Amino acid sequence: MAKGFGRPGMGGMGGINMNMIKQAQKMQENMQKMQAELEAKEYSAQAGGGVVSATVTGKRELVSLTIDPEAVDPEDVEMLQDMIVAAVNEAIRSAETDMADNMRQITGGLNLPF
Repeated sequence: MAKGFGRPGMGGMGGINMNMIKQAQKMQENMQKMQAELEAKEYSAQAGGGVVSATVTGKRELVSLTIDPEAVDPEDVEMLQDMIVAAVNEAIRSAETDMADNMRQITGGLNLPF
């Protein structure tokens, strides 16, 4: 071990490193807590003027899909499929945006790869 490295009173390096480690650990704890909270949340979105509604969790799992019976046209199944995809994708985007915004708050805007 280098002389004085990591020893209190020997240049102060040990205290700075320990403080940084404690801050990083606290940030990690906050991020894990926030991630668990966000994964438990539900995000909903609609398509087709509200005739299709989708709800996903923060884990990006589809938990609910509602289709207004008036949206079901046997002659145009493709449009219904498109509305379902649009509603699900928008709900997922809402979840991801919320997660990114919350993580930015915890990390203070640092561009970390989470």
